Amino acid sequence: MFLHFSENDYKLMVIYKQVLRSGTSISANVHESEFAQSPSDFASKLHIALKEANETMNWLNLLCDTGYLSDKEFESMANDCSELIALLVSSIKTIKKNNNINK
Repeated sequence: MFLHFSENDYKLMVIYKQVLRSGTSISANVHESEFAQSPSDFASKLHIALKEANETMNWLNLLCDTGYLSDKEFESMANDCSELIALLVSSIKTIKKNNNINK
């Protein structure tokens, strides 16, 4: 997505940067959760990653709706993002259930 934009697309640089920021934040928060101080902290880090995945999906939808992503590009990235969201939701539910966390 970032390697093939034209000079006209520079106006979209803010949105591209938002996708990059929120998308890479997912990985950063999951990685950070590996050294969580408690099960609650672990769930919290995963929840932050979930919120970032949701934000990424928002930006992808915006780029698709405005015609800056093809349907094929959008489907590929949105499917990946949806899978991450499903994995994060499942992981958060499991950690909360197994540790009696009621948040």
